[in-house]
Amino acid sequence: MAAFVEKLMPRTLAGRRTLTGYLFISPFILGFFFWFLLPASVAVWLTFQRWNLISPPEFVGFENIVHLWNDKLFWQSLKVTVNFTLVSVPLGLVLGFMLALLMNTKVRGISFFRTAYYLPSIVPAVASAVLWAWILNTEFGLLNAMLNYFHLPKVAWLQNPTWALPALILMSLWALGGSMVIYLAGLQGIPESFYEAAKIDGASRGAQLRYITIPLMGPIIFFNLIIGIIASFQVFTAGFLITDGAPQNSTLFYVLYLYRTGFRYLDMGYAAALAWVLFIIILVLTLLIFRYVGRGVHYEDGQ
Repeated sequence: MAAFVEKLMPRTLAGRRTLTGYLFISPFILGFFFWFLLPASVAVWLTFQRWNLISPPEFVGFENIVHLWNDKLFWQSLKVTVNFTLVSVPLGLVLGFMLALLMNTKVRGISFFRTAYYLPSIVPAVASAVLWAWILNTEFGLLNAMLNYFHLPKVAWLQNPTWALPALILMSLWALGGSMVIYLAGLQGIPESFYEAAKIDGASRGAQLRYITIPLMGPIIFFNLIIGIIASFQVFTAGFLITDGAPQNSTLFYVLYLYRTGFRYLDMGYAAALAWVLFIIILVLTLLIFRYVGRGVHYEDGQ
């Protein structure tokens, strides 16, 4: 056996190094094939089938794709998800950056506050949903208790279509600690000499923020923007566990509707079509952002 393995080994040093490299990246290659490429290929096939997980798949051509245009719930879920993205992503970017600026100070006990703000981002999603279901409860929730303390009327956060989506957007800001840590790493990577030179020239704190901090933090802001948009289009847990799309489908997120279609209505073919539409939307948005926003990002190598 050893002799057989030795025969398979390349004889040159370059060949051995190449083989070693492929061995190291083989977990990723295998994972990409079995957990993305293969399921994606099956999803493409299912897009043209009608399958309820029980009876054999039936070829229906472009029926699932054509059905998208006449599906009111498809457009409603897309509208809800887009509204969620348009509000939650900019708020997350700005508040996360401001929080990182506050945490980038040298005061006693700052490590405690950094940890405290970061902890919510690692709380399991189900636990966060249960916690916020209590906070947003109309009768005995913490948020309405605070409103009552200031003699303000109660708000039916999860029962009123006007307030349900804003309530879940507020919940999404609970996990700002993840982006805060990324911002903080970028802020601490800016050379102090830049600020010292600006102070000598008489630049105010606002000017330093505008002309030094923000331009040098461009790649970090751009990264959080891309990740935030991708994550917001895939939000599911809050809508599933807290509201289940109610009231009046005002929190029917796209992935929640996709889940319902596949596993509640057992229409796997249409669910596959929905999944591919989501993939295309995220891909196109990402390419557009790279093309029109990414060109304005300043990198250290000047590109």
